[in-house]
Amino acid sequence: MDVNEKFYALFIIVNAGHTDFVTDLLREHGSFGATIINARGEGIKREVFMGITLDTEKEIILSVVKTETARSFMTAVKTNSEWKNRLHGICFAMPVEAVTGLGTTIIPPVGVK
Repeated sequence: MDVNEKFYALFIIVNAGHTDFVTDLLREHGSFGATIINARGEGIKREVFMGITLDTEKEIILSVVKTETARSFMTAVKTNSEWKNRLHGICFAMPVEAVTGLGTTIIPPVGVK
């Protein structure tokens, strides 16, 4: 693994129950794995049923990937109609300064030797 390689943390938030679709798409574009976190969503409009506020169950998929994978995946998301219709998803990427873990070497942050 090259010290100059750039990585991004992809944060993908979708309706609960659709993580298989997302993780399959991630693998197709070069990701080696992901972490799935259960969450709840709250938007501008909240649904109330018999005095009980209904929160939308969400799942957050987190994957640290190379720059090319992040770009490829986000392009695929942008053109996929399921993303808006069923998944009600959002995806954003944040740069990662250092990576260490299974199958990787330590990639030091800028300025660290």
